[in-house]
Amino acid sequence: MLKVVQKNDEANDNKDGAAGGSLLDELVRDGARAMLAAALQAEVAAYVEAHADQVDEAGHRLVVRNGHHGEREVTTAAGAVPVRAPRVNDKRTDAITGERRRFSSAILPVWARKSSQVAQVLPLLYLHGLSSSDFGPALEQFLGSSAGLSPATITRLTSQWQDEATAFNQRSLADTDYVYCWVDGIHLKVRLEQDKVCLLVMIGVRADGTKELIALADGHRESSGSWADLLRSCKRRGMRAPVLAVGDGALGFWKALREVFPDTLEQRCWFHAGGNVLNALPKSAQPGAKAALAEIYNAEDKDHAVKAAKAFEDLYGAKWPKAVAKITEHLDVLLAFYDFPAEHWIHLRTTNPIESTFATVRLRQRVTKGPGSRAAGVAMAFKLIESAQARWRAVNAPHLVALVRAGARFESGKLIERPDESGGNQQVA
Repeated sequence: MLKVVQKNDEANDNKDGAAGGSLLDELVRDGARAMLAAALQAEVAAYVEAHADQVDEAGHRLVVRNGHHGEREVTTAAGAVPVRAPRVNDKRTDAITGERRRFSSAILPVWARKSSQVAQVLPLLYLHGLSSSDFGPALEQFLGSSAGLSPATITRLTSQWQDEATAFNQRSLADTDYVYCWVDGIHLKVRLEQDKVCLLVMIGVRADGTKELIALADGHRESSGSWADLLRSCKRRGMRAPVLAVGDGALGFWKALREVFPDTLEQRCWFHAGGNVLNALPKSAQPGAKAALAEIYNAEDKDHAVKAAKAFEDLYGAKWPKAVAKITEHLDVLLAFYDFPAEHWIHLRTTNPIESTFATVRLRQRVTKGPGSRAAGVAMAFKLIESAQARWRAVNAPHLVALVRAGARFESGKLIERPDESGGNQQVA
């Protein structure tokens, strides 16, 4: 058994290290460097071997190894790792274009200076209040180097991301059908003190059950005018009216929805509704009220939910009528999700896809001052959602989403009727 013993209190300090980091950090970087080199060698070897049968008139291989590229430093989650990528001499030509074919590494793209994981954290740091000149020093403490993270690089990335966000919000929506959508207004208290950013976010569920960002815009608070502009833009670009929209009780969106997509059904978010109720109750009553509210949105079906709502009113209505009214006056739109597949209820009763994505930045209480811009804030939020979107899972029972769009009826969460091709209805046992 190998045992390492350090004799001083600063055992983990590596004073000879290039970055002044700990011995553990150096070991991690050395391991990452070795694994990356081995992976690149294996990738090139597999590429050369796959084309070993292709030779010229003299019998020489057309695809061979050709030394290494010059060393470069790549910023990864494990720190700054020096890399010398192997080169490939590919003498083949494309039959259509006549151009030389080139080997392109899937592990280390040409001129890459940072991993995608590092690139994903930059928007989050910006939304937390760091300026472009702060990125390098801040990340250097964790990554061992600020290579590739200069203020000029960050500024260039920000400009590129602004262009990407603009192009995203101008794309055609005619070929994508969003059956459900979640909406929310995200107020970011960072970068701008006098001119706070309010992001209008729409996330949808496609007919195949996958979730994706529909639109992201910079709005004036959560006014009906701002929401109406965004919805009209989506409709102009070919978006079909969703079957159900899920959002909080902000009146601006619902007024705009009824104007632009009047056939879309409304579902109020239980996360926001429950929070509003608890805020209107004394702390001593909140645990019991929270459990009573859960009896409503976790009920077996809509009938049981209505009974649970009546029980909630009987229990708390006399002492705290204003708190109870937040449920009883909007009960129809709070229980709308019960008319859809039971497998979808957990997705439709809250705006969690938006809440979870922005949880770390929207909970900030202090405004961070700095020379930010609204366009940069929107662009950073766009990149944050874009990276989060890759981790979103499809809704439960995705095959039922298409049936919802087709007009199928559900009772107690179960399919009872679906349209047939003749235009009538079929009963489902």
